Amino acid sequence: MYDYEKLGHFYLGREYDLAAKTRSSDLLYESKDLVTHAVCVGMTGSGKTGLCIGLLEEAAIDGIPAIIIDPKGDLSNLMLTFPQLRGEDFRPWVNPDDARKEQVDVDTFAQQQADLWRKGLSDWNQPPERIQKLRDAADVQIYTPGSSSGVPISIMKSFAVPDKAIRDDVELLRDRVSNTATSLLGLLGIDADPIQSREHIFLSNVIAKSWADGKDLDLARLIQQIQQPPIDRIGVLDIESFFPQKDRFNLAMQLNNLLAAPGFQSWMEGVPLDIQSLLYTPEGKPRLAVISIAHLGDSERMFFVSLLLNQMLGWTRMQSGTTSLRAILYMDEIFGYFPPVANPPSKQPLLTLLKQARAFGVGICLATQNPVDLDYKGLANCGTWFIGRLQTERDKQRVLEGLEGAAAGASQKFDRSRMEQTLAGLGNRVFLLNNVHDDKPVTFTTRWALSYLRGPLGRDEIRKLMDPIKQIASSKSRATETTAATVPESKHKPLGRPVMPPDIKQYFVPVRSSSKDRSLHYEPLILGTTDVFFQDRSTETQANRHIAKLAAVSDGPVPVEWDKSGECVLPEDELEDTPATSDASFGELPSVAMQSKRYDQWQKAFADHVYRTAKLELFWSEEADLASKPDEAEGAFRARLGLVFREQRDAAVEKLRVKYAPKLAGLQEKVRKADQTRRREAEEASTSKWTSALQVGASLLGAVLGRKTISAANAGRVATASRSVGRTMKQSSDVTRAEETLEKYQSDLADLDEAFRAEVESATAKFQESTVTLEPFVIRPRKMDVKPRLIALAWLPYWRDTDGQTTPAWA
Repeated sequence: MYDYEKLGHFYLGREYDLAAKTRSSDLLYESKDLVTHAVCVGMTGSGKTGLCIGLLEEAAIDGIPAIIIDPKGDLSNLMLTFPQLRGEDFRPWVNPDDARKEQVDVDTFAQQQADLWRKGLSDWNQPPERIQKLRDAADVQIYTPGSSSGVPISIMKSFAVPDKAIRDDVELLRDRVSNTATSLLGLLGIDADPIQSREHIFLSNVIAKSWADGKDLDLARLIQQIQQPPIDRIGVLDIESFFPQKDRFNLAMQLNNLLAAPGFQSWMEGVPLDIQSLLYTPEGKPRLAVISIAHLGDSERMFFVSLLLNQMLGWTRMQSGTTSLRAILYMDEIFGYFPPVANPPSKQPLLTLLKQARAFGVGICLATQNPVDLDYKGLANCGTWFIGRLQTERDKQRVLEGLEGAAAGASQKFDRSRMEQTLAGLGNRVFLLNNVHDDKPVTFTTRWALSYLRGPLGRDEIRKLMDPIKQIASSKSRATETTAATVPESKHKPLGRPVMPPDIKQYFVPVRSSSKDRSLHYEPLILGTTDVFFQDRSTETQANRHIAKLAAVSDGPVPVEWDKSGECVLPEDELEDTPATSDASFGELPSVAMQSKRYDQWQKAFADHVYRTAKLELFWSEEADLASKPDEAEGAFRARLGLVFREQRDAAVEKLRVKYAPKLAGLQEKVRKADQTRRREAEEASTSKWTSALQVGASLLGAVLGRKTISAANAGRVATASRSVGRTMKQSSDVTRAEETLEKYQSDLADLDEAFRAEVESATAKFQESTVTLEPFVIRPRKMDVKPRLIALAWLPYWRDTDGQTTPAWA
C-alpha cells in the first residue's frame, strides 16, 4: 500500500516551498475536517478545478458519496477515467481544436494525452490501478434537469409534502415554503419579495395550507388552487380583497403557459429529485452525482438549484448526528448563488446548510473564481480554505477578510501580513491550505488527477457518455418490472348498479385513465383494511403498517378467500363514494355480498389472515450488530452501514493514536536529542582535527626549519600534537557512537510507525462495507397488534370495448 493510502485521508498533493520552489512530503487532508466545510477560490488557470476533482476522487475512493452541482460542465470529467491509459480510450474525448493547435491529427493527439496522463500519474506515485480502484469504489452519473442528454430529473417531488422532520420545525418549514414560492415565481420572471409581494404571500399561503393538510402539490393542482384557493383569508383580509380573482387568473395563466410549454415537459420526466437516490445506487454503492446545469438559463438554474438545496437540507435534517464525513455537497462557480447583499432563493437554504449540516456529517464545499461576490459572513462557517492564485488586490483583501473571520470562529491566531505575503507568491496549481484543525497554514501543489481533465462537456458529449448507461438501466428496469397484485375482473355481463342494504359500506376505486371509445365498467370485490403494529425488542424496532387487500367474492362454499387476495395500494381517503360516471355498467354482485352479517365474518377472517401472513422484513448485519430500519431498502441500509463503519473506524484509529502518542513523542524526543549530540560531536571532531593538523604541522615545520637538532621545546610540541591526534581519534569514535545511537532511535521510530500501521489495519479490517453480508430478519405481529379498520364492498373500474374486452381504468 502506498504511504498516501491512509484510512480517512485524502491525498491532495505535496507540500511546496514557495522560496525554494520545491516539493516535499505528501499532503494528506483528514476527511473528518471537511465536516466543517470548505471553500476553494482561485482565478481561471489557477488549477482550482483539478484540485476539487482530486478531492472528489479521494472521497469516492474512501466510500463517501457527493452531489456535485456543475454550472460549466467541467465536473463531468469525473466520468472520463481510463485505467488502461490507451490512446483509443482518450480518442472520443479529446478536443479536436487542441489537436489542431498542436498541429497533429486527433489519433496522435489522443495518444499524446494518454502518455501525458501515464507520466503525470507516475510522477505523483499513482499507479494506473488506482484509476480502477476509483471506478470500483463509486458510481458516477451525470444528471441533466430540463434535458434528456444525461439522466433527467423530475421536479415533481419538490412540491410534495415535506418530511415530518421539516414539518415539525416551524422555522425550517417556513423557509421551505418561502423558498419554493420564490423559486417558482423566479422561473416566471417575477422578482417577488417575500414580505411585499402579493404573489409571493398568496402562493406561500396556498403551499403552506396544502402541506398542512398533508396534500402533495404538482403544477396542475397548484394552478387549480390559485383559481380556487383552499384558504378564505390572508391576514385580516378576505381573499378577494387581498388578491382578486382576475389577478389570480393572470397568475394561473402564467403557470399554465409554463406547464404547457413543450420545453418544460422535460422537467416533469426522469428520476425523482430524491437525495438518497442521488447519493447511492439501489445496491447501496456510493455515487458521485454530477448535476450539470450548463444548458439552463439563469432563471432555470436558480429555480433548480434552490429546489435541490431545499431537498438537501430536508434530507440532512433527517440523518443521525455524526462527527464522521457522511456525504459531500459540492458546488462549482458559486457566483450569484451566495452573494453578500442580495437574497436569491438559493442563499437561505445554503446558509442554513453551512450552519447546521456539520452536525449530521454533511460537508459543504464551495468553489469560485470571484471572491468578492461571496457572503463572507456566511463563509465564516467554513473551517477549510483552499486558496489559489488571485487576480486582483480586491480579491486578496476579501479572501483575507474571510480567513480572518474563520480564524476568529476557531480561536486561531491569524497573521494577516504573513498571510498576505504568502498569497502574493502563489502560482499555477499551488495553493494555500488554511485549516482551522491544523496548527498552521501550509502551501502545497496539487497531485495529478485520475480523471482526464478534458474541459467542459457539452450536451452531445454528455449524451454520448450517458446513453449506454441509460440503456443498461432501462433494460434492467424492464427485466425486473412487475405489476401489483390485482384481482381479475369477472366475465359477467354488464348490469346496472345494484341496490345495497344501507348498513353495507361500499366504495369506488378512482378512475386514473381516460378512453374515448370505451365505456366504464365496475367489478365487485371485498376490501379489507387493518393497522398492524410490529415490535422487536432485540433490535429496538417499532413500526406501524396499514394493510389493505382486495379479494374476489362469490356464492361458493368459501365466498371470500383472503389467501388469494391482492394488495391495494390506494389510501382509504382517496376512495370515492360514487361512480365516476352515471352511465357506468356493473358486474353481477353475488347474493352473499348483500348480506350484512357476512361482513363481520369476513372481517374476522381477514384479521386472522393478516396475523398469519403479515411480516416486517428487515436486513441484519452481523459485522455491525445492526438491523435495517423499517422500509429501508438494502442499498440505503448498506449506505448507512458505510457511515457506521467509518465512525467505528475513526474511533478505532483515534484510540490507537492516543495509545501510541506517548511512545511516539518519547522516541521523537530521543531522535531529536541524538541528532543534536551527533551534530555537536561532529562539530567538535571537525574542530579538533583542524587544530591537531595545525599543531603537528607547526611542530614538524619548526624541527625542519630550526636548528638541526630537535630542541626540548620542539619535542614537547610534538608530544602535545600527538596527544591532540589521540583526542581527535577519540572524538571521531564519539561521532560514530552518536550516529549509531541516532540510527537506532530512527529504526525504533520506524518500527513503532510500522507497528501502528499494522495495528490500525488489523483494527479497521472489519470495517469494510463492501464485504458485509446481510441476512434476512423477519418480525411478525402479535395477534393483539392486528387492528381491523374496514370491511366493505369495493368497485374496481375497467374500460370495456364493444367486443367485451376490458383493461384496468385505475392505473
